[in-house]
Amino acid sequence: MNELLFQINSSILEACVLSILNREETYGYKLTQEIMKVINISESTLYPVLRRLQQNGMLSVRDEPYMGRNRRYYSLKEEGKRQFQLYKEEWGNYKKTIDSMLEGVEMK
Repeated sequence: MNELLFQINSSILEACVLSILNREETYGYKLTQEIMKVINISESTLYPVLRRLQQNGMLSVRDEPYMGRNRRYYSLKEEGKRQFQLYKEEWGNYKKTIDSMLEGVEMK
């Protein structure tokens, strides 16, 4: 993994979480491992994001026994799918704007 020079804010983390959950239901540790492939974060950073998304009605949560413990699985609700699409569109606009600026293209 390359170390990113740019600061990662909570919206980008939310977008990454929603992106993974848009593909599949998964549990917290695996989610952290997936995100850590591209962004250097800790589990302690991710769990508040998951709680906030759950409180905002974007995630469903279920517990399942696993090796004598409960494993918490997360999946997207409709609101989470809508938010993911919004983040995806907004990221495209943001990227296009920054790319134009970095390439020296005059903004209209």
